[in-house]
Amino acid sequence: MTKVHASSPRLARRHLALAVAAATGLGLASSAMAQDAISDGEVRIGYLADMSGTYRDLAGPGGLEALKMAVEDFGGEVAGAPIEVFSADDRNSADVGANTVRGWVDQQNVDLVAGMVASSVSIAVTKVLEEAGGLAIISGSAASSITNEHCTPNHIHYVYDTYPLANGTAKAVVEQGGDSWFMLTADYAFGHALESDVEKVVTDNGGTIIDRVRHPFPTSDFSSYILQAQGSGAKIVGLANAGSDTVNAIKTASQFGLTQSGQQLAGLLIFLNDVHAMGLETTQGLLLTTGWYWDMDDESREWAERYFERVGKMPTMVQAGIYSSTTQYLKALEEAGTDDPATVRAKLGEAPINDFFARNGQIREDGRMVHDMYLAEVKAPSDSEGEWDLYEIQATIPAEEAYRPLSESSCKLVN
Repeated sequence: MTKVHASSPRLARRHLALAVAAATGLGLASSAMAQDAISDGEVRIGYLADMSGTYRDLAGPGGLEALKMAVEDFGGEVAGAPIEVFSADDRNSADVGANTVRGWVDQQNVDLVAGMVASSVSIAVTKVLEEAGGLAIISGSAASSITNEHCTPNHIHYVYDTYPLANGTAKAVVEQGGDSWFMLTADYAFGHALESDVEKVVTDNGGTIIDRVRHPFPTSDFSSYILQAQGSGAKIVGLANAGSDTVNAIKTASQFGLTQSGQQLAGLLIFLNDVHAMGLETTQGLLLTTGWYWDMDDESREWAERYFERVGKMPTMVQAGIYSSTTQYLKALEEAGTDDPATVRAKLGEAPINDFFARNGQIREDGRMVHDMYLAEVKAPSDSEGEWDLYEIQATIPAEEAYRPLSESSCKLVN
């Protein structure tokens, strides 16, 4: 059960409503309780993300615009209450993120924290929300530990995590003969989780991790790391990083002739904006796993084109997931008739999610939203029909195969 401390503004207002009801009779009591169903008479959503650094392009300001689109498409209000949106730059700092959310909860009564990219930030924020009795839907973070050892009843992990990234890309690469790996890993929670998940998939499928090196987050100079990878003799160089770190690593590998010498890069977390930034000459043939692609079907294209008109870029899977998760939250709140976090969280888990982002998605008791994932290959320049025509979807990875099964979970919420 979600904890709500007696000192919280939300609980204090409910005590006041009950006192008013007792003092003034049944009619006014009903009115007071109805008003109190939506605390402060507003639904408040705080968007927290890296707005200026390494992960800016995969979520950042574009994710905020996706969230605002969801609010506008919902009519700007829910359950008779207006929706207010706050935003902040967490600067990829766990302390900054936790302090920002603590202020939002204590001073502004924010109902939902959305966005979040750096896994260290998400883990710190969810601890704050578990203590305060709040709710978060995480769309940008990758560490599978967020709904495993770091699960809480106060957050949902929506778009993807490191488990299906490894289960998709690494498995496909090993099956194609890439059975010896060198891991180049970002040295924080996300990188560690992805490296661990990749190692399990590689070894389970008969491959080996020959060597590994961890780089600081973020890093601009990958020269020494790529030289180590070349010296390892591994067939595959796995990149357990993201954002500009991945872009810089791939560019450095290209400059050093890594692929020309017979090794292959496996980008384990590649976003649409990364491929667009590097170009198809550099990235063609790269295998990757994604939770969504803008050109998958008519419904995805329709939403993506609306987003493009607003932002000037095609959306990443994270930005699409922010729109989807915000819409699902507002639907659940409207059905519940309250912004109480525990009630809305329970409502979110009741029905399958079917929209342009997910087909038959389901929010499990550990907070993981499971849905189909996709193995994609980056197109050759000659096969691309436009600036954003970048992926060819090779296979669908069904939800039940993509994500960590509950039977392997160490989440405290799972029996």
